Amino acid sequence: MEEIILLKLGEIVLKGLNKRFFIQKLEANINRRLAQFGDFKVYTTQSTVYVEPRNEACDVAGAFKAMGCVFGISSLSRAAACAKEKEAILETAKVYLKEDFAQAKSFKVESKRADKRFPMTSIQLSQYIGGELNEAFPDVAVDVHNPELLVTVEVRDFKAYVHAASVQGAGGMPVGSNGRAVSLLSGGIDSPVATYMIAKRGIQIIPVHFFSFPYTSEQAKEKVLSLAKKLSPYCGDMTVEVVPFTRIQEEMRRVCPEELFTIIMRRMMMRISERIAEMHACKALVTGESLGQVASQTMEAMAATEACISLPVLRPVVGMDKEEIVTIARRIDTFETSILPFEDCCTVFTPKHPKTKPRLLHVENAEAKLDIEALIEDAIAGIERIRV
Repeated sequence: MEEIILLKLGEIVLKGLNKRFFIQKLEANINRRLAQFGDFKVYTTQSTVYVEPRNEACDVAGAFKAMGCVFGISSLSRAAACAKEKEAILETAKVYLKEDFAQAKSFKVESKRADKRFPMTSIQLSQYIGGELNEAFPDVAVDVHNPELLVTVEVRDFKAYVHAASVQGAGGMPVGSNGRAVSLLSGGIDSPVATYMIAKRGIQIIPVHFFSFPYTSEQAKEKVLSLAKKLSPYCGDMTVEVVPFTRIQEEMRRVCPEELFTIIMRRMMMRISERIAEMHACKALVTGESLGQVASQTMEAMAATEACISLPVLRPVVGMDKEEIVTIARRIDTFETSILPFEDCCTVFTPKHPKTKPRLLHVENAEAKLDIEALIEDAIAGIERIRV
């Protein structure tokens, strides 16, 4: 029996004359993800992407799981293909869904007739298939309101397809369809969620991590790389830019007021991230800041933080509370890694009484004692790039 994966397009269907651009991005992303599972044929028609295995060596189950993480897909199904004849559709449903019927107590048939040349209407086809399946599986009752098993029949351009209920896809837009951005990736809970959320809007991510050895351990760096690996099924392959930050923090401690330490530190991070963004033709920076969560995330502090750069700063979780962020972190499997007890550079030299409403002029005067350009150049030169 010929098995296929059907992927339904999400908001791409709302696009106009540029729809083909988004579909091409999505197909390219799908092909990259499928490479490890075998040789598949991928094509799109009638707002559906078809993923056909070219030979029996293909890992359809693995491919199906991977497709659930591809942004741009609203729902997906493993389906059996057959001829566009009612008898062939019925026989396919009996064989392909036999195990599903063995576990269900009720079922319903829904038909979609995309090929209007098919002689039966959708309702007529559903009635025919439903009646015959009821006779073939007499222990499974028909329930058109709340069935345990939804049998779906799709009559399309080339063939007919039979499958059980679809699985929800990742949604969003294809990664790379809306440009690139640098994401400041710490070892905490918020920044991986922010990275995931902005990638969902079609942004290709360049992750940047600031590393302050020996104040932070190698385990802290490995923790961040683990988070990047957990994000890669959604974001695609990434190269983490690990920026040495020790010298900058030591210089700040030496010459800057303690209460402004966090703000000045984040301004240095922004400047370095903007330089990295320029190297990769990125159009924005991404942070995991949530309004009011900590002292450096008040409106005044965030305004002072981004005042030193010209690129826009995207903050996907800015209006979310911690519970909402944790819920997403658990869903994308980053939470357990984020709470491992290996702290990042943001916890180094933390002031006892940080300024929550800093005035920009005071911040600029305080950091004027730093040789900002030399510190940035030194940090950029020492970047370690790690592919995940």
